Parts: sequence; C-alpha cells; structure tokens
Amino acid sequence: MTSSLEQNKNLVRRFNLEVIEEGRVESFQTLVADDFINQTAPPGAARGAESLLHFFTEILRPAFPDLRVEIHDQVAEGDRVVTRKSIHGTHLGPFMGIPASGKKTTIEVIDIVRVRDGKYVEHWGANNLQSVIAMLATPVNR
Repeated sequence: MTSSLEQNKNLVRRFNLEVIEEGRVESFQTLVADDFINQTAPPGAARGAESLLHFFTEILRPAFPDLRVEIHDQVAEGDRVVTRKSIHGTHLGPFMGIPASGKKTTIEVIDIVRVRDGKYVEHWGANNLQSVIAMLATPVNR
C-alpha cells in the first residue's frame, strides 16, 4: 500500500509531467483545488488557480514549447511536498516582452506544495526566473 506521503509526491510528479511539460489543461483541472492559493504570486497579481493556469498555458508554454521538467529531489512531510527541479526549454516564442531568441535555457525551481484530498491547495516557490529573463534579453554575440 502506498503511503499518503508517496501519494502526495506522485501527485506533484504528475502535475509537473502532465501540466508543465505536456500542457494538459484537463490534468490541471483535476489536480488543483478550486480554492488553490499561490502564496508567491507577485504583489498585486491574482493568486488563484486560474492565474497559475494562465501562466503555464499563455506565457510559459508558448515561449518554450519544448519544455521538459527534471525533478532532482522531493521531500514530503505532513501535507507538504518540497521539490527541487529544473525546467528546460528553448526560447521559441515571446516571453515577458522578449522576442524569441532560440536560446536554450533552464529555470531552476524549488516548490513547496500543500496537498489536501489529492489536490494542490497552496504553493510557495523560489526560482531563478529573473536571471533567465536577463539572459534571454542579452543579445547573442556573433
């Protein structure tokens, strides 16, 4: 029998594969609670599930259509799962106002997800997105 900690880790792995890597909206709707809160949304930004889905489907995936998630570590305790991962992709579409550059990039992420009844209910995270944006905005020397 799988422990609840392993079930929670599997849920997070499934989210990373099906939602982030494959872009499956139906999986997002299945895996994220209606009352989800993104605790690390930028000040003034929406913090609910729709905002998170918008980021993946309208901002991240169009800019990096070949996204691949590599999970390095996962630790689960109680109702939380901590994941250290890398999101790899090629910048083939506009991203945060930066036109496609063709550059390969990696977003390094540490997420904490709180799980309730087999769904994401809260998220905290840290990443190197600002460094990635700066790198993408720097012209390639030829």
